[in-house]
Amino acid sequence: MAAVCVFCASSRTLDARWLALAAETGAELARRGHVLVSGGGCVGMMGAVADGARSAGGRTLGVIPQALVDLEVADLASDELLVTDGMASRKTLMIEKSDAFVALPGGLGTLDELFEVWTTATLALHDKPMVLVDADGFYRPLLDWLRTLADRNFLKPAGLGLLMVAPTVPTALDLLDTHLG
Repeated sequence: MAAVCVFCASSRTLDARWLALAAETGAELARRGHVLVSGGGCVGMMGAVADGARSAGGRTLGVIPQALVDLEVADLASDELLVTDGMASRKTLMIEKSDAFVALPGGLGTLDELFEVWTTATLALHDKPMVLVDADGFYRPLLDWLRTLADRNFLKPAGLGLLMVAPTVPTALDLLDTHLG
């Protein structure tokens, strides 16, 4: 059993397909016996992934800054909810509590979390596997840009290779399971 952190959008105004993708991710993590680590929110995809995990009997660990608790968006149904003093300490604690990472479609917060984990991996501060779920080509423009960075020597090819990319949730989790042993 591994603790798998899922980064995803917390927007309340998302298309239903993204919410379904998040719920599928949570449920599939639970079916495989993994613990979900999330940003501790109860809205958007973040809420859907936690609900999906719990609906399949999974355990959830949320990590949320006090400012978001104060906005009443905390996942109070979480099996364990850790409250931090800010966003930076939230990311640090999520990295510490997780054995692997999955990034679903999301916005700036998702990218911030993904790049934090990825950057620290390129610096050899951890060797935890990371998978980007490129559902429906959501991340294709970003991946093209990242390849351009590597082509121009702003990103080492080895660093680019640390991030695995999968088109579907089952494929992403298969990759993680392989790397987790």
